[in-house]
Amino acid sequence: MLVAGVDSSTQSTKVLLCRAEDGAVVAQAAAGHPDGTECDPEHWWHALGEAGRDLLERADAVGVAAQQHGMIALNSAGRVIRPAMLWNDVKSAPQAARLIEELGGPARWAARTGSVPTMSFTVTKLRWLAENEPSNAARTHQVLLPHDWLTWRLAGGGPGSDVVASTDRGDASGTGYFSPADGTWLPDLAKQALGHQPELPRLAEPTAVVGHTSWGALLSAGTGDNMGAALGLGLGEGDMAVSIGTSGTAYLVSPTPSADPSGAVCGFADATGRFLPLVCTVNAARVLDVTARMLGTDAAGLSRLAVSARPGADGLALLPYLDGERTPNRPAANGVLRGLTTHNATAENLARAAVEAVLCSLADAIDQVTAVTTVAPRRIVLIGGAARSEAIRQVAPAIFGVPVTVPEPAEDVALGAARQAAWALGLASGAPLPGSSASQPPAWPARPAQTYEAAPHPQVREQYAALRDDAAAWQL
Repeated sequence: MLVAGVDSSTQSTKVLLCRAEDGAVVAQAAAGHPDGTECDPEHWWHALGEAGRDLLERADAVGVAAQQHGMIALNSAGRVIRPAMLWNDVKSAPQAARLIEELGGPARWAARTGSVPTMSFTVTKLRWLAENEPSNAARTHQVLLPHDWLTWRLAGGGPGSDVVASTDRGDASGTGYFSPADGTWLPDLAKQALGHQPELPRLAEPTAVVGHTSWGALLSAGTGDNMGAALGLGLGEGDMAVSIGTSGTAYLVSPTPSADPSGAVCGFADATGRFLPLVCTVNAARVLDVTARMLGTDAAGLSRLAVSARPGADGLALLPYLDGERTPNRPAANGVLRGLTTHNATAENLARAAVEAVLCSLADAIDQVTAVTTVAPRRIVLIGGAARSEAIRQVAPAIFGVPVTVPEPAEDVALGAARQAAWALGLASGAPLPGSSASQPPAWPARPAQTYEAAPHPQVREQYAALRDDAAAWQL
């Protein structure tokens, strides 16, 4: 049997065709998306058709994972009213602040939804729509997330159809109107944001079959991209993933829900019935790219420079908030280089300072996730484009203070979507795949990985923390 996993990200659609029994990738393809913070969902549909050509119709089951938080507003006929607002659309920041105040403060939001909404969350986009495009808000009959909409389209949904849209608890937990702890919608919050009660998609269990494609393949529930990546990596309870890509994320598979009133940790659900407390940073791999450009080199060159410098970069410290920051919540902050002298002003030290800054920021994220969970991390898995950097691999265990596992690069989100599809296919057929049950996805073999160890460098984190906590520096 073959299964297809779809990753519809901000930049592109990727499709993997895999063997259901072991996850081996048979074929794969990709197609690009337009740049921007808004997008007509039809672009995603066309990209899925392009990337899935000659692949999707070979699959017995399909799973879709996609970027979280996006807002797709449909009218009563099922037509898209306006371009989807994406997770990286920041214009609803004022609405986020007002919604937090209206509900009684951050602690109240965390208690009800597991998270304190930021400008990324769907609920803040609904309020922005109500305040800035009232006619579009009034026409909004149903609100879907990107993975909901694509799964619905694959099931035959569209204008005038009677196909019911579905979502899963993982992606729903990023809306701001869902309770991960209870596994239920909070429709009053969606109504408060939009001004009237929109229809919300049906909530599907992790192993549910939510429809069938035109060629007869079953459709699994799908999920958000972070939840898909956790499935693709094969993370189990107590496993912490740290991703260094365009953004930085740290998330842990937990048996219990979390609720952080500070707003630093998003109390998400995962795609298996567990939970996925997550911290996201704005500044990650781009910091390394910008530093490499300043030094007239590339990623490999930056890595070589960084590993040749001493820990702590001879007192040079970088605050990596080049584009403001989400965690901590400092949208107006900027990058700061401190400690520059004639002695330490070398390319090697600047490269080292950049690497240490990104990793210290993510070490803070690890600490924040750990503080709100009931399970201690048993291992850290390092992924993302920057995980290919030898400097990142060597320095990470010294900054994090524990060994770090780096699996061979793969399309983790699409692989997770495929694994979910295989899970649903096996149970629906009455022949569960090896290792799977109603609560456990198939036991696909782990990818080859390397483990890196290093003596901890607490002084590097202390140097970084002093700069991070100096408001006079980052507010310049």
